[in-house]
Amino acid sequence: MQLSIIIPAIDEADTIGVLLQQLQPLRRRGHEVILVDGGSTDATVALAGPLVDRLLLTTPAGRARQMNAGAEVAKGQMLWFLHADSSIPAGADAYVLDNATPAWGRFAIRLSGNSLLLRSVAGLMNLRSSITGIATGDQGLFVSRSMFDRAGGYADLPLMEDVDLSKRLKRMQRPVCVPHALTTSSRRWEKHGVVRMILLMWPCGWPGSWVFRPHAWPGTMAEPLSYRFPGGRILVFAKAPLAGQVKTRLAAVIGDRAAATLYTQLMQETVHTAVRAVLRR
Repeated sequence: MQLSIIIPAIDEADTIGVLLQQLQPLRRRGHEVILVDGGSTDATVALAGPLVDRLLLTTPAGRARQMNAGAEVAKGQMLWFLHADSSIPAGADAYVLDNATPAWGRFAIRLSGNSLLLRSVAGLMNLRSSITGIATGDQGLFVSRSMFDRAGGYADLPLMEDVDLSKRLKRMQRPVCVPHALTTSSRRWEKHGVVRMILLMWPCGWPGSWVFRPHAWPGTMAEPLSYRFPGGRILVFAKAPLAGQVKTRLAAVIGDRAAATLYTQLMQETVHTAVRAVLRR
C-alpha cells in the first residue's frame, strides 16, 4: 500500500529541511512526498524541490486549501498530513500502514521545548485526544483516501481545520492513537506564551467547543433545537465583523483577517441557532 505524505508550507526554510530529510527513506520504500507551498518568499521552494515527488506552487495560502490540493493529486491509498515543523519517529510509515484499518488516526505529540510546562502540555494534549477522539494537525493525522473523500476533505476554515475534519471522521469510527510521538516545534508556544496558547487552543478540541459549531452543525441535525423560554423572543447582538475590531486577542495569534473571518462564522452559527430554535412555554 502506498502512502502519500502531504505537507502544507509557507516560509518554512528554517524548519522544512529536517522533516524532508527524515522522509527520504520513505520515498525509497515507494511512498510519495507532496509539498504544497502557499506563496513562500524565502528559500522553502528551493530547498524542498529536490526532496519531494510533487511540488505544488499555485495554491492560495490557507492550510486547508493547501492540504486539499495535495490530496487531490495524491496517488496513495493512505494520506498522511504533516506540518512542516514536525519531526517523525523512525519507521513512522509502518505505524501508519499497520493502522490502515480502521483507516484513520494520529500520532502522539511531543513539543520540542525542554520546559516541564511544555512536556505537561503535550501529555495533556495526548490525553485529551485519546478521550475525545479528536486530532490536531500537529499530531500527524492520517486517513485512508476513501474515508477522506467520504468526509468531504478539509473545510475551508482559517484555523482548526484538522479538528473539524476529525469530528466528521469520528462519526464514521474512532481513530487509532499511535503511541509513538511526533515532535513538533514549540515556537508558537514560546512566542505567544504557554499559558496564553492554552487558553486560546485548549477548549477547541473538546466536543461542542465554540470554534467548531458553525462548521459542524449546519445540515447535520434534522430537528430544530427546542428551548423552554416562556413567551420569549431571541435578540442577537453583534459587532460588525471588521478586521482589527473583533476577536482582537485571538487576532494577535492568527491575524486580523483570520480573526474577522472566524467571528463571521461564529455569528452565522448564532443566527442559524436562533432561527432553528423552537421556544416552548
